[in-house]
Amino acid sequence: MYSGDFASDLRAAIGAVARLPFEGDQVVDVLRGIEPTAANDPNDEDHTTFWLVVADQFAKRGISSERVREKAIEIIDQGTDIEMLARLGMAPILLEKRRTVLRELRGRIAAPASNTKKRVVLKKPQAFVMECGEAFIYPTSQGQCINSYFPSKLRIPNWRQDSWSAAIIVDAGRAFGFLAWYRPVTLLTASAEKPDFAQMRLIAPWVLRRPGTCSPVHFKRMELEKVGTLPVEIGKLKALFPEMKHGTYQAVNDISIVNELSVRPERGLSSYPIIAKLDSILS
Repeated sequence: MYSGDFASDLRAAIGAVARLPFEGDQVVDVLRGIEPTAANDPNDEDHTTFWLVVADQFAKRGISSERVREKAIEIIDQGTDIEMLARLGMAPILLEKRRTVLRELRGRIAAPASNTKKRVVLKKPQAFVMECGEAFIYPTSQGQCINSYFPSKLRIPNWRQDSWSAAIIVDAGRAFGFLAWYRPVTLLTASAEKPDFAQMRLIAPWVLRRPGTCSPVHFKRMELEKVGTLPVEIGKLKALFPEMKHGTYQAVNDISIVNELSVRPERGLSSYPIIAKLDSILS
């Protein structure tokens, strides 16, 4: 069921969305919004996988949705999943294994709901650990920030601080009103000297980065040091970058902001939008 990238990614997304305090059909609507083509187009190669994975994960997580149950049973009974995979070139031996998996899945989702453990959901929106306009400095090694997926910077291979970088949070929000995300701008290149907040408006250029999440644990591990707050004007930012998207994808998939804080010389930034003067996004 989860041998492909799409199914694995969808399982991770369901894990995040399942934390929202929504009823089953609301969770389905959120997932359909994340993967609209796979969810809604029967001709899409991932269409049957979408509904089967959702049904499987809902059953395992105790999420009830008659719509999901009926759709998955229809796909299994009509053989549309096997038909699609055969068209895509799946080997006969793997198709037979898939049939076995689908029979087991049908048995589980068709059975009366049991008293499964109640899923744990967020009781309130995630608190922001950073606010729009806040400026931070942080240590880097050849432009690489501390990888907060490691429990300690001492565990990161070949990481030795030799430089500094700076970031400013220029946008922040909550996906579906609950899951917090942040978008930074960073220096283009690491600095041998610790950046001075009083001079930040004069430093150039800056790079607009993708959004990311930031738990209190990741915040601490990256050694982000708040040095002040700048008057970021979101209207100016959106006028400069009208194609800029909210961080819903990153929030749902819990993609940490650490992926966006490394700078040159280690990080290739040629495809990122450049902000020539910081004043162009400040009031």
